[in-house]
Amino acid sequence: MTQRPSPDRPARDDLSLDALVEGLGRWHGRHRIGDAEGTPLSRAMRQRVADETAALTGAMSGDEDRQRLASLTRWLEESLARLAPVLEAREPCRLPRSWAVEHPDSRLVDEGRVVMANAIDRDLAGFGAAVVQDPAADLASLLVGLEVRDETRLARRALDAYLRLTGDYRAGRLLSVCRVLECLAGARRALRRLEAMPGDAERPALLAETMAACRRYLELAEQHAEFRFPPLVVGVGVAGSGKSRFTRNLVTRLGAVRLCSDAERRRLHEDNPQADGDDPAVDIFSETATQRTYRRLAECAGDLLDAGLPVCVDATCLRREQRDRLRHQAESRGLPVLLVSFEADEATLKRRIVKRADRQGVPEADSLAVLARQTAAFEAFSDDERLHLVHLDTTAENAAETLAGLIQEHLHWR
Repeated sequence: MTQRPSPDRPARDDLSLDALVEGLGRWHGRHRIGDAEGTPLSRAMRQRVADETAALTGAMSGDEDRQRLASLTRWLEESLARLAPVLEAREPCRLPRSWAVEHPDSRLVDEGRVVMANAIDRDLAGFGAAVVQDPAADLASLLVGLEVRDETRLARRALDAYLRLTGDYRAGRLLSVCRVLECLAGARRALRRLEAMPGDAERPALLAETMAACRRYLELAEQHAEFRFPPLVVGVGVAGSGKSRFTRNLVTRLGAVRLCSDAERRRLHEDNPQADGDDPAVDIFSETATQRTYRRLAECAGDLLDAGLPVCVDATCLRREQRDRLRHQAESRGLPVLLVSFEADEATLKRRIVKRADRQGVPEADSLAVLARQTAAFEAFSDDERLHLVHLDTTAENAAETLAGLIQEHLHWR
């Protein structure tokens, strides 16, 4: 029999990953406190570093663990100093408290199993939950909670979905710092178990288990403190070529953040996507709108690459100027770039387009006309582009594995 919740304790809110990410993004958008209220973000983050470090230092007994903590603390302090301009620019994004404070009974579930009893794994009794913070702190808490439980695929999906939903790609610049902070919080929570348990015959086993959990968090923190050289993958292809399907696969397979031209085009025109009242209709597929969209894609790609996050662009990229604009984001930073030409025969393209039109309830003729215009507008790859180019036959049975192998071979990205 199902037990009804008491009036004093509401029912738990079980959330799928998609529902959690959507709710988190919306809450963050509604609860920003502006740049004239409360503690500055930089001061709040420095205080969080000091609090977490002091609490962990007092709980640790081994010299090696304390040395690891000291190295991570120095990295955090240096990173916050380096990110001072970013923190200043992020002031309007500040939150008065964590999402978890208002959702203490939410759980993350996946395919019927509870993944985390606290949906974003935030420590409500510790530092940082009820103080000013950046939205990246909540996102980092969710990601670290999943990563430490070896739920890497869910963590990659969460990161990609959150950034695409909110469009807050600049939050990525703070993610490594926030992830390291959440790892320190996790290590502190692990050690706190020892303080709560009286000494008895089982204490040696508890000590070993607790220190293993603590060091797992420290190892994860060290991984996030290490800057990698993220690649940029630029998908090229007309409608129906398979770009979206295969780039989505790269999110969970290789940890890429996917930039979608459709999402960013709509975001740029969300104030007036179509005619309303006396306002003129906005053609979101005009030449001007398309130029704005590719500038936006390039800007977002640059932000993500600066954050050390691999990027995959899902756009037609029919023109060399569009591809060059995106490619420059990686090359100007000394980072690897790969152009992937997604290809299929004409009959397959048309079949896919008709199937999609039927699914979306739009006229087949209109969709096929778009395909014809895109095919005619495609500009052949230049000699310079061919240095970074691979071709993928998306009709091949093992196309997904082939793409992952090509990326790993050309970019050494695993």
